[in-house]
Amino acid sequence: MPLFKNLMVVGPGLIGSSILRRARGDGQLAERLIVMDRDIAVLKRVQELGLADHITLDPADAAQADCVILSVPVRAIEPVARSLAPYLQPGTILTDVASVRGELGAIIPSFLPDGVEYVPSHPMAGTEFSGPDAGFAELFEGRWALLIPSLDAPEWACTKIQHFWESCGARTKVLTAEDHDRICAMVSHLPHLLAFTICDTADNLSAEMRSAVLDYAASGFRDFTRIAASDPIMWRDIFSANRDVLLETLERFIQDTQSMADAIRRGDDEAITAKINRGRRIRRTLIHNKQA
Repeated sequence: MPLFKNLMVVGPGLIGSSILRRARGDGQLAERLIVMDRDIAVLKRVQELGLADHITLDPADAAQADCVILSVPVRAIEPVARSLAPYLQPGTILTDVASVRGELGAIIPSFLPDGVEYVPSHPMAGTEFSGPDAGFAELFEGRWALLIPSLDAPEWACTKIQHFWESCGARTKVLTAEDHDRICAMVSHLPHLLAFTICDTADNLSAEMRSAVLDYAASGFRDFTRIAASDPIMWRDIFSANRDVLLETLERFIQDTQSMADAIRRGDDEAITAKINRGRRIRRTLIHNKQA
């Protein structure tokens, strides 16, 4: 039997459409797929791709679902959840894929109807592309899906969401909201901030130098800036929502960057080599953990 009878995905972007493709492909996740979005053109594209049994602009259609996944930008999660709440039925699980937890874990349950359970989650997977055409069923294969349930979340609901992500091919781990936001600031939010910033630095060069940089960009620049093609609205919201933790992580990075600059200024070959070797060890660990 499928895990859910009626699975509703709100926001069929990269993550949402990948979930739909996975569910459509194996039949283990849901018997019926409902997709909601505010953009009719997006819904029509979902229909053309055959990713849904029912498309809708109407929050009232959430009454049909026994699981609702909010795959929308961080700032949109609370207002979208509020629009759906009056229609959610007892026994329904509400989850999301937000990369910043903040206060969502406390706010959202406060306005949900009795019997509706909120089990937040965050799949640590993605690309720089977005929209219904960007998804693919293997996106979550071997990746981590982090679960951030409240202390009073019922075990049955947590188990179902855990099984959901494992059926998508992911490995699962339960974290507190604070640990989640600190980890994501380091492994996701800071790298994106740096990629956007180095592209901004390149864009601010003289016209002649800027053209040369873009024409002759070596693999280092290309690889490092790949994620700078990511959705600007999504990342604006993430930076704002995780502001304090991100700035704290950035300050640590600035200190470490200054330490490397000082070593280069002194001509301290030993210190420079030691820092490079530490970077190599981190990279090898990622490869060993199949996260590269």
